[in-house]
Amino acid sequence: MPEGGEAPRPANALKLHIPKPHARPGETPDFSDIDLPDPGEPPRPALNATHRDMRRHAYGLVRVLDMQGNAHGSWAPAIGPEVLLRGLKAMLLTRAFDERMYRAQRQGKISFYVQCRGEEAVAVAQTMALQHGDMCFPSYRQQGILIARDYPLVDMMCQLYSNAGDPMKGRQLPVMYSSQAHGFFTISGNLATQMPQAVGWAMASAYSGDVRIAASWVGEGSTAEGDFHAAMTFASVFGAPVILNVVNNQWAISSFQGMAGGEQTTFAARGLGYGIPSIRVDGNDFLAVFAVTQWAAERARANLGPTLIEHFTYRAGAHSTSDDPSRYRPAEEAAAWPLGDPIVRLKDHLIAIGEWDEQVHAAAEKETQETVRAAGREAEKIGILGGVSAHARESMFEDVYKELPWHLRQQRDEGGL
Repeated sequence: MPEGGEAPRPANALKLHIPKPHARPGETPDFSDIDLPDPGEPPRPALNATHRDMRRHAYGLVRVLDMQGNAHGSWAPAIGPEVLLRGLKAMLLTRAFDERMYRAQRQGKISFYVQCRGEEAVAVAQTMALQHGDMCFPSYRQQGILIARDYPLVDMMCQLYSNAGDPMKGRQLPVMYSSQAHGFFTISGNLATQMPQAVGWAMASAYSGDVRIAASWVGEGSTAEGDFHAAMTFASVFGAPVILNVVNNQWAISSFQGMAGGEQTTFAARGLGYGIPSIRVDGNDFLAVFAVTQWAAERARANLGPTLIEHFTYRAGAHSTSDDPSRYRPAEEAAAWPLGDPIVRLKDHLIAIGEWDEQVHAAAEKETQETVRAAGREAEKIGILGGVSAHARESMFEDVYKELPWHLRQQRDEGGL
């Protein structure tokens, strides 16, 4: 080896492959390598299809809407315009809620927030395809589930403001909502833990002879976690009535989906290795997401086992209020995403079928923004971050145990509570 230099590499030296994103800041966004099949392909399979029948669906992309708002193919769901209008309004409300709470964090009124901009169709369409009693095990980017199930916006805001109206009584981080009445399991900040929880809940539902199913959501990066694979194994082995959703929004907090394995294959393909029927769907197509979820739910209720769904979408906003995406991706990349915006695409479809127009849409946007503003004013009257102590100290001993253990009674009494 030359003094002060490196040893020469042999001609047959081994090399590591380091995945690289489409573009970095300052470069032109490029999605030309994405293969987008025509809407309507691949066709809807039989309800009892096995993983062996689903290769096209795991490697393809289920689409219903074209980019002009027209519906195509056997996946087009037989749902009336009133359902689509309800879905559009729920997505508009979710986006308006996101925008206001993002500003509230920047104003110092809350400590932390996670937006779902560009992914609204995933949570809203899926929720509307499920039954109200089905249990959802979400990540921190599915606030649209609660909004689609008419959970009070003021309660969501109070949880974010950490005030006296917080339904969690200060026992959860902001955005970590929970509501048993609305079928919304407590969010965990630990990645992928909700997947085995959902599978276990679904197994218990089946074991007890219940009729409710479960659904869970993780980001594509979380599929590298061990909990994801444990959940897949149990779901497959026991035929759990569960829908396992991978939201492939292209980016984790700063690393692109190729670092989780998406460069080599689809995330839906992972389900095939576990013997689970798997589908890759256009996550910005409300009709496609609704139809695929409806199909998976019917399978689960018919005791045909789990389904894995990969939602191919794009995180248009920052990962959270702690993130600056301009440091790792082009600022124009979201606008260049070839599958567009889920709200705009459903709006265009409703206009195409004569159920909507641009003026009505503008009025609906204004109405949802005012709804969110009114909820914000009500929540802020109760308090914001850093205000008067939200909860009495003695409340830390409440609502945890049915009967308070002796050592906690002693601590309470020693504290004069």
